[in-house]
Amino acid sequence: MKALNEEQLTAWRRDGYLFPFPLLSETERQACLDGLARFEEWLGAPVNASKELKWRTMPHLILPWVTRLAQDPRILNAVEDILGPDILVFTSTFFIKEAHTPTIADWHQDSTYYGLEPKEEITVWVALSDAPVEAGCMDVLPGHLEQYPHAAHVVENSVNRAGQRITAPLDESLAVAMPLKAGQFSMHHGMCPHRSGPNTADFRRIGLGLNFVPASAKPAGKFRTAGMLVRGEDRHGHFEPVAPPKSELDPDAIATHEKAVSLYRETYYEQEALHQAVSA
Repeated sequence: MKALNEEQLTAWRRDGYLFPFPLLSETERQACLDGLARFEEWLGAPVNASKELKWRTMPHLILPWVTRLAQDPRILNAVEDILGPDILVFTSTFFIKEAHTPTIADWHQDSTYYGLEPKEEITVWVALSDAPVEAGCMDVLPGHLEQYPHAAHVVENSVNRAGQRITAPLDESLAVAMPLKAGQFSMHHGMCPHRSGPNTADFRRIGLGLNFVPASAKPAGKFRTAGMLVRGEDRHGHFEPVAPPKSELDPDAIATHEKAVSLYRETYYEQEALHQAVSA
């Protein structure tokens, strides 16, 4: 074990989530916020208001400061204790809620439409601002790690691009809130149901999701989605390999990002159709 003790590992296997973990110093966090500001200046709009939703997705392929977070040993040591020594970043996403906005995430499971086999995925959620309950932090349902039926594109004001929702009845009285302070991170299994409420606070809630899979996992559909090796070796070659960006928003990185996002999008659509057929 590198970061997690036996009690934490037992809780993970039982509940599917762990929090909070310390990560960023204030200097490090401010450097991330400065990087986000540069990115939004380049976009000409807030990330969550950009006309092209692709810029919310896979920033680790175009922004070196996000890549460094995905490679940070303070994160990877905890991830390795669960997934093993060979780790890929499968995707990453900005989850930003402006102050006093109705943006939410309804109950969902991250791995439903990822098209991974097996569905062993860890989402690390990094708080770049405070994320208390009133700002719309995540809630989780402990121990509900079986696959639930979902419907996609049915949630208004969704922070998730697919606007998905679990359609099976859930006992929401069991929900556990996961508030985070700026600079902390949480971890949840790709099958752990979670949601988040609107941001009723006076400040912008800024989160960054990093999605890790073991190198032994593989795409279950017809598309070979992208994966960036961040620890160990990839002896399997199941994913389209992608390299870290050489510099911020350089042309090669943007071209890599375009291809990777396209493969991710096609996989998502494929899995939506397959899931709908199974759930019908």
